[in-house]
Amino acid sequence: MLTRKTIGFVFIILLLTQCAKGQSDIEPIIDNGVITLKLDLTRGGAISFISLSGSERSIVNIADEGRYIQQSYYAGRSVDRKAEGQAPNWSPWSWNPIQVGDAFRNRARILAFQKKDNELYVKCIPMQWDMNNRPAEAEMEQWTTVTGSVIKVRNRLTCHRTDLIYGDSTLNDQELPAVYPISALKNLYTYLGTRQFTNAPVSHPEVVNLSSGFWGIYKDVSEHWMAFVDENEWGMGIYNPLCTGFLAGMSGSPGGESADGSTSYIAPVKKEMMYKNTVYTYDYYIIIGTLGEIRSKVYELH
Repeated sequence: MLTRKTIGFVFIILLLTQCAKGQSDIEPIIDNGVITLKLDLTRGGAISFISLSGSERSIVNIADEGRYIQQSYYAGRSVDRKAEGQAPNWSPWSWNPIQVGDAFRNRARILAFQKKDNELYVKCIPMQWDMNNRPAEAEMEQWTTVTGSVIKVRNRLTCHRTDLIYGDSTLNDQELPAVYPISALKNLYTYLGTRQFTNAPVSHPEVVNLSSGFWGIYKDVSEHWMAFVDENEWGMGIYNPLCTGFLAGMSGSPGGESADGSTSYIAPVKKEMMYKNTVYTYDYYIIIGTLGEIRSKVYELH
């Protein structure tokens, strides 16, 4: 009888075999003539590439396994596990499953993938970010569709933890999701006022650099979106109707591209308690275009 572990192993073998046939086998694509989107099946199926259709310039930073556009969750209290191989730079740390891989560059394992019409589906076993090659006791699923300039993503985390060290009742800020646009998109916009969804003038906060100690914290994002754009006000917006709290900022310097160490960052944030048997599902949207187009699409979705 085939077990889930055996099925997953067979899938990986088939995936590696297909790699020889072309890059599209490990980077499935949706191209609707407006934008091109790719997932990376060697990194948990996270979103690794977004460009205008016909362009090779991606506006997603993929410099390490902590970047991309991916699922990331936090549960329990922070624990010092350096004696077990925990990364010193990430200690103490809570239970933190990451879709792409861990801080040691070990990658998540794909369990299933399917392309159907305009939808890409992927399921993986995430990695614990701070630990060396330690798969999390969980699965992540992701459904991705593209309509015009709008990417809709449904994420799901299914936990089946047996650990005794983190606890089971800590309220943590959750990145819903973690998004890393290129730092060439250097200008941050949102709406921080009280007249939401009235086309009141947008807010243009100064970009906080991670070198200051942390990302910028924004608690009153009343239209549920933030965007990083270039000098022509073109770029990427993130909309999550669940969130009025966001983190955003830049690591490094402006002008970076997809493989560079410098990056921008946006994360819609909501406090949630992730129990050992939690099943957590949410939707969010990535919008590509000018600042005006991004806000207009948010209004349509709202």
